[in-house]
Amino acid sequence: MNHDLTKGNVTSSLLMFAGPMILGNLLQQCYNIVDTWVVGRYVGADALAAVGSSYTLMTFLNSLLIGLCMGSGAVFSYYIGKGDRQKVKSCAQTSFALIGLLAVVVSVAVQCFRKPILWLLRTPGELVQMTEEYLVIIFAGIVFIFLYNYFAFLLRALGNSVVPLCFLGVASVLNIGLDLFFVLQLHWGLRGAALATVIAQAVSGVGLGVYIWRKEPFYRFSLRGFVRGEKPVAEICKYSGMTCMQQSVMNFGILMVQSLVNSFGPAVMAAFAATVKIDTFAYMPAQEFGNAYSIYISQNHGAGKPERVREGTRKALGVSAVFCAVVSVLVFVLARYLMLIFVKAQDTQIIEIGMQYLRIEGAFYVGIGVLFLLYGYFRGINRPGVSLVLTIISLGTRVVLAYILAAVPAIGVLGIWWAIPIGWALADMVGIAAMGQGRSRQKS
Repeated sequence: MNHDLTKGNVTSSLLMFAGPMILGNLLQQCYNIVDTWVVGRYVGADALAAVGSSYTLMTFLNSLLIGLCMGSGAVFSYYIGKGDRQKVKSCAQTSFALIGLLAVVVSVAVQCFRKPILWLLRTPGELVQMTEEYLVIIFAGIVFIFLYNYFAFLLRALGNSVVPLCFLGVASVLNIGLDLFFVLQLHWGLRGAALATVIAQAVSGVGLGVYIWRKEPFYRFSLRGFVRGEKPVAEICKYSGMTCMQQSVMNFGILMVQSLVNSFGPAVMAAFAATVKIDTFAYMPAQEFGNAYSIYISQNHGAGKPERVREGTRKALGVSAVFCAVVSVLVFVLARYLMLIFVKAQDTQIIEIGMQYLRIEGAFYVGIGVLFLLYGYFRGINRPGVSLVLTIISLGTRVVLAYILAAVPAIGVLGIWWAIPIGWALADMVGIAAMGQGRSRQKS
């Protein structure tokens, strides 16, 4: 079940390893979409707006932990490529303790400061109570999100992308079933949707941890192992910290955009809530392909195989570009029907706003597909700082342009949508130039 990505056909190795990761995240997005669908169709437009605002906040907070787990996974993959299992174990135990402690701190902190957070997000007064009730429950799942992502990145570094998929599949089905039961049958509204999500997160996180404890005994956490892992602390902090900063900057930028969106009122908020789910579902395969490609690069970089790194990069770019182009066409053509999944036909204003977003931003998915590969490449060759710079360029451009253009009466909310692909394009150009310069230095 564990794949050695340093051997065999490059394209088939990448696709076979990436396939379960892509399918897993599509399943995760499916239950996010079901959450949105149930809330939008059976609780109401205000509830949909509250979920949208909460989703952006949760994405930002989760990015702190996911970024740390992802960075740790890059370190694991590098040492697996070098064949040093003991180093992998010491790094794994050190990172588990550090990131786990942070997960608890974040969970407690956001519970204590949720009211000021909602104020900073400029949540409309009529939505504050509803949003807060939802957040109280959903914040409880932060620790479970850490558990799932930590164990998933460890298994993927070992070359196993199938088992995380299986646990995520179980969680997705459970989440959907509980959503329908709590909201449609018990009429618990937003509280029911939030509770369904947290229960599903607990099943996937704890379940994956139990699996590793039983099937991968070499990597079990122990006090002695952690003591031996004191030396890797600096290494874990370096790579995990950079990746965490990248994910945090990315999602903090999105959080600032959410604040701007909130200032346009509930209709725009509801439209944005629906389109973000559609958007994420549409390009998620490209994002997960970029993560799989990063693990491939890490293993081959650790094994000292630069030719295989270059071949993998060329083929990954071709696969991602074709996929993103096809999805862009589908989203552009089907924009109205996609909005009708979440919004009732009589909510014409929300539908029109959502269609504008999808047809502007969705036409340029190739840009984000290339950017995901650039993130993965630089993370894989142990240069996570470059990925951070690209994120700052992409999100910085997006945020600055969004605030500038949205303030122009003739442009308004359309400026927020146009700022997104412009940010992608600028980051892509800088990343490709940096990749070219790095290769030139290697040859000289």
